Amino acid sequence: MRNWLLPEYIEDVLPRDAYRIEKIRRLIMDMLFSHGYQFVMPPLLEYVDSLLAGSGSGMNLRMFKVVDQLSGRMMGLRADMTPQAARIDAHLLDNSGVTRLCYASSVVHTVPDEITRTREPFQVGAELFGHPGIESDLEIQRLLLECLSVSGIQIIHLDLGHIRVFRSLIHDSGIRPEFEIELYAALWAKDTSSLRELVLTGLNKRLDKSVRDALLLLPELYGDNTVLQRARQYLPKFPEISEALDQLEYVAKTLKPYVDRITFDLADLRGYHYHTGMVFAAYTPGCPAPVALGGRYDEIGKSFGRARPATGFSLDLKQLSRLTAINDYPLGILAPWKPEDEKLTAMIRQLRAEGHIVAIELPGENSKKVSGCDRQLIFQNDSWEISPITG
Repeated sequence: MRNWLLPEYIEDVLPRDAYRIEKIRRLIMDMLFSHGYQFVMPPLLEYVDSLLAGSGSGMNLRMFKVVDQLSGRMMGLRADMTPQAARIDAHLLDNSGVTRLCYASSVVHTVPDEITRTREPFQVGAELFGHPGIESDLEIQRLLLECLSVSGIQIIHLDLGHIRVFRSLIHDSGIRPEFEIELYAALWAKDTSSLRELVLTGLNKRLDKSVRDALLLLPELYGDNTVLQRARQYLPKFPEISEALDQLEYVAKTLKPYVDRITFDLADLRGYHYHTGMVFAAYTPGCPAPVALGGRYDEIGKSFGRARPATGFSLDLKQLSRLTAINDYPLGILAPWKPEDEKLTAMIRQLRAEGHIVAIELPGENSKKVSGCDRQLIFQNDSWEISPITG
């Protein structure tokens, strides 16, 4: 085996791609900062218990684990930064009001989310803590749309769902935990045959007919505004369901001018183990998977001893960069090696201050083979001038 080969789904990011990723990162982080989101840098490695707090068993399977040689405790490489942001809000900032945090760094997964994805996404996200209302959900969603727009994403399709619809249906049903897990899996996969078998077999003796019918209907409640009309007509008139539908309608109406398309999916249970309210996913042409995910997760802080309402979003910057039209890798100016030439040194300093790339040609280096330069500084007419590199 060649020692320079990397593991599957792990890759180097080469200069042009790295430049595009970094440029988009700066644009997004400047956007988040201008909206009052404070930048935090959680550690790549911490105790597994902390990283899994409130995030459900699914995250446990996605996390690389090692034994800490100092304490003997199990540590994990983070697979998601949201629990870390919740820990920081709960224990380090201890703010009783609204806290806005953002982050940008790598996470590591044991297996890729999809066949075309990396096991080392570069996760950028924003989290808002301390406000339970729909207004904070709307702030996060609008912020996501602005971040995608500033990144060069021209067409955005937003898909909205609400965890409370499913939870309210099973809340008072007295079903066993294992049945709930199977039910969740069938709905998430939109496996209607398995769902029908679960709902109509002996596992559901405590389910009312209205609840059984509603569960069977959920996978069909996907599409445009008519989804909400059908949901109001056919789902049980539970207060939580009515409130969830009102929230979805309000958000869709508010965001309609800012997106190309809005759809609803009432069987979208992505993150069901920790999401508690509205969830959303952003799509764009050329990518079958979501380019960003988010939602409300009011329960995570409870595991840190300080329950706080929270909502947020995250995206993989590596994936996002491949979908943008940004392809303006800058070329530089090559300057000769003349450290004793004060005029040349002053001009190089001025060009760099103006934002130009200036590389110094080392002794013995061939200017025509210098990577990343298309111009050069030459001395003519008693001054240093910029000239194209030809040949």
